[in-house]
Amino acid sequence: MPYLGGEEALRDLRRALGNPHVQADPLRYRAAVLRVVRLMTQGADVSGLFAEMVKAGAAADVVQKKLVHLYVRAHAPRLPRLALLAVNTLRTDCADPSPAVRGLALRSLCSLRVPGAQEYVRQPLLNGLRDPASYVRRAAVLGCAKVHELQGDAEVDGALVNELYSLLRDQDPIVVVNCLRALEEILRKEGGVVINKPIAHHLLNRMADLDQWGQSEVLAFLLRYRPRSEDELFDILNLLDGYLKSSSPSVVMAATKLFLVLAREYPHVQADVLVRVKGPLLSACTSESRELCFTALCHVRQILSSLPGHFSSHYKKFFCSYSEPHYIKCQKMEVLCELVNDENVVQVLEELKGYCTDISEELAQGAISAIGNIARTYTEQCMGILTELLGFQQEHITSAVVQAFRDLVWLCPQCTDAVCQALPSCEDTIQDSEGKQALIWLLGAHGEKVPNAPYVLEDFVENVKSEVFPAVKMELLTALVRLFLSRPAECQDMLGRLLYHCIEEEKDMAVRDRGLFYYRLLQSGVEEVKRVLCSPKSDPSLGLLEDQTEQPVNTWASEFNTLVPVYGRARWALVTAQQPVESCYAFSPCTDSGNRGTESLISEGNQEVLKVHPDTGNLTLIPDVYLTAEQFEKTWLSLDVSCQHSLPWGRTVHPDTIQTAFHVVHIHTIAMSKAGVQPWKAYFSAQDDTGCLFLTELLRETEDSEMQVSVKQSEAKPEALQAFMSVFRTAMGAVAGLRS
Repeated sequence: MPYLGGEEALRDLRRALGNPHVQADPLRYRAAVLRVVRLMTQGADVSGLFAEMVKAGAAADVVQKKLVHLYVRAHAPRLPRLALLAVNTLRTDCADPSPAVRGLALRSLCSLRVPGAQEYVRQPLLNGLRDPASYVRRAAVLGCAKVHELQGDAEVDGALVNELYSLLRDQDPIVVVNCLRALEEILRKEGGVVINKPIAHHLLNRMADLDQWGQSEVLAFLLRYRPRSEDELFDILNLLDGYLKSSSPSVVMAATKLFLVLAREYPHVQADVLVRVKGPLLSACTSESRELCFTALCHVRQILSSLPGHFSSHYKKFFCSYSEPHYIKCQKMEVLCELVNDENVVQVLEELKGYCTDISEELAQGAISAIGNIARTYTEQCMGILTELLGFQQEHITSAVVQAFRDLVWLCPQCTDAVCQALPSCEDTIQDSEGKQALIWLLGAHGEKVPNAPYVLEDFVENVKSEVFPAVKMELLTALVRLFLSRPAECQDMLGRLLYHCIEEEKDMAVRDRGLFYYRLLQSGVEEVKRVLCSPKSDPSLGLLEDQTEQPVNTWASEFNTLVPVYGRARWALVTAQQPVESCYAFSPCTDSGNRGTESLISEGNQEVLKVHPDTGNLTLIPDVYLTAEQFEKTWLSLDVSCQHSLPWGRTVHPDTIQTAFHVVHIHTIAMSKAGVQPWKAYFSAQDDTGCLFLTELLRETEDSEMQVSVKQSEAKPEALQAFMSVFRTAMGAVAGLRS
C-alpha cells in the first residue's frame, strides 16, 4: 500500500482524477475526490493535486462540489496564485440554476483567503443579496461579513451596506437576523448598526416569525432604541410581554433586560417584570444544564441586591443536591444567606448544618461561613450550631468555626462572651494558617475573658521555630503584646522569648521588622503601646443583614443578561481592561417617523453610509446617562458658556437624522424644534466617564444662516472640551455633508 501522503499515493490520485473513465463515472469520481479530502484531514500534504481538484469542482455532483470547495478553502492561503484558478469556477457556479449550488459557491468564494480575490467577489455578492432563493440570500449576507473581515482596514462598501439595510425587510426571518449580525460586524469600528424608529418597529413586528436564537439577537439590538414618548414605550412593552413567558431562557432573559432598560423611569414596571420572571429563573436554577443553572443563580443574586425578599417563599429551590458541582452549591448557599427571614430561618439553618459535615471540606467550610453570616442577624440560633460543630473535633470544621467566630465578634460584640466560652481546646485541632490566625487574634483581643489564653499562646511561642506560616508569627506577636497589656504577669516571660526569636533568629524579614517595631514600641512606655494597639475590638456598623441598603434596579439593569453578574463587576473590569476601544462611529440610514407604514428603512436623503473617525483623545462618553428636561434646564441656567462655534449649514436635514447620528456617539437629545421652524433650536447632553457634563445648544436663526453651537461644561476641563467638540463637529459634519 502506498505511504500515506507519499509520492506514489499522490501519483495514484492524480492518475485517478485525470482518468476520463473515472470522470465519466460520478461515483468513482466522487470516491477519488473523497480520498484526497480524507488524506488532507489526516494531515497529508495533497497540495500538489490543486489543479486536478479545481477541475473536479466543475462536475454537476453537489456532494463532490462541497468536497472540492472544502479542499480549495484549506489550501488557498498556501497557494494564492493557483487559488485564483478556482475563482472562475466558483463565479460560474454562482449563476447555476440550483439554489444549493449558488449558495455553496458564494459561501466558498467569500471564504477564499487570497489577496486580490475580493475584487471578484463583489458582484456575485450583490447578485446573491438579490437572489430569489432565501438560502442564497442567507449565504450572501454572511459572506458580506466574511469579505469585510478579510479586507482588514479597507473602507466600508456603502452600496453593500445599503443592500444589507434594505434586506432587513426580507421575508425570510433568518436573512433579517443575519443582516443585523453582518451589519454589526461591518460597522463595528464605526459604532455598529443603529436602530432607529422604523427599524425598531419593523423588528418588533417580525419577532413572531423568528426562532429563539433570532429573537434573542433582535431583543439585544433593540436595547439601542429609545422610545420617543410614553405611549410608544408602553406599546413596545405590550408587544414584548409574551416573550417573558417564552420556553427559551435566553429569550426570557433578553426580554427582561429590554423591559428593565426601557422602563428605567418606571420602577413599578421594573418590579412587576422581575416578579413575572421569577418562575423562569427558578426553573433555570434547577436545570440539568450546570452552566445555565450557575448563570441563573448569579442573576438571582443580582436581583436580590434590589429586592431582598423576592425569592423568600421559594427558598427550598436553593437547597443543594448531592450531585451538583461545588461551584453551584456555593452559589446556592450565598442565595440562602440572603433569603433568610423569621419564617424560614430554622429550616435554612438545618439545611446548612447538614452541609457542614459534607465529605467535601470546601463545601463544609463554605456552609459554616454561611451560618456565620446569618449569625449577624440570628445570633442565638447560629451560635448554638457553631458551638455544636466544635464537638466533631475535625480540623477543617474547627478552623472554619473559629474564623466565623472572629468575624462575628468583630461585627456583633454582644456575641463575645459566648465565643470566649467556646474557644478552649480549639488549639489542639487547628493546623491551617487561617484558623491559627483567627484563634490567635481572638485570644489577643479578648484574652482577658478566656482563662487559659496565655497558656494557649505559650504553646504557639514554644513551637514558633517550627511554624511555617509568617502570617501566623506576625499575628502571634500582635496578640501577645495586646494580651501583655491586660495580663502582664503571665505574658512577660513568653513575650521576651518571642521578641528575641523574631529579632535574632527569624529569617523572614517581615516578621523580624514586626518584632523590632514592637520592641521599640515597648521601650517608649506602656501608655504609648496602649495608644497604638488598643484600637476598637469590634465595629457593629459593618454588619446587620437587614440594614444593608437596597440598590436601585437601574444600577445593574444594563448589566443584566451579560457576563458581569457571572464574573462580578471588579473581575469583569479587569477582563475588559485590556480590550482596545475604537474611537470611531457610524450612522445608519434614518427615516422620517411620520410615514412608517409606507416608507423604506433607508430614507432618500440619506442613502450614503456616514462614516466619521474623530480623534477623541481620552474622552469616553457614557451611553446610559440621561438628563430630564427639568434637570437640563436647571443645570444649563447655572453654568456659563465654555465654547461657542459656528458651522456652515447648507441644506435642511430632518431632526430625526441629527438625533440618530448623535445617539450613536452617546450624545442624547433633550429637546428639538420641528423641521422648518425659524429660529430652529436643539438641546443635547452628554457625560464622560469622569462625571463631567457637556450641555449643548444648536441655534439657526434663518434658513441662510450658519448653525450656532454653544457648549457648557460642568467642570473646567479644556482637553475634555476639545475632545468633545471634535466628536460633535464630526457628527454634525457627517449629517450635513461637511468635512470636519
